[in-house]
Amino acid sequence: MTASLAGLAAALSLTACGVPPSDVIQAGEPASGMFSAAPKSSAPVVVSLYFLDDGVLTAHPRTIAGPADLGTVVGALFGGPTPGETMTVTTELPRLTDAPVVTADRGVKDVSIKLPGDVAPFSRPAMLQLACTVAHVSRSLTAPPSDADPDGSPAAPAADAQRSPARTSVHVLGDGWTMRQSADSCPEPPRP
Repeated sequence: MTASLAGLAAALSLTACGVPPSDVIQAGEPASGMFSAAPKSSAPVVVSLYFLDDGVLTAHPRTIAGPADLGTVVGALFGGPTPGETMTVTTELPRLTDAPVVTADRGVKDVSIKLPGDVAPFSRPAMLQLACTVAHVSRSLTAPPSDADPDGSPAAPAADAQRSPARTSVHVLGDGWTMRQSADSCPEPPRP
């Protein structure tokens, strides 16, 4: 009996609340499922990373799995030469404990690289490695998966926003120091 009284009380409270019945209200497209923010796979691309061959800045082709953007290329450069490349080239860039944050202005003339942690200021050859790699990134890279990083800063631009090497400038921000390097003296990468 208690259960039937509870059911009757619920039915009365719902019908006696003063809300008139209504028809279906149209409110646009129906829900269509879950969206995955994971980037779609794409073909690997070849980019030129600049290393030092007996102190001379030279481009070395490197295959990067897609989707890749300017931040991915800069991360690969900081990763240094592969074991096979270390036979002939070196780097003056440090191995980083965390990925740098790479951003660019809308004209893609100025690229900023914010370094994690306590990293010492770079040598001129290290700055040229960065500037030349950024300036000569291939057009074949894909767009980054979103327009902004999780922290709200602009995402690293896709390399298909090709920049003129002579007009590219890299601004590196360390802990208590900044450096700027233009790419106007960079050697051309070899043609495939």
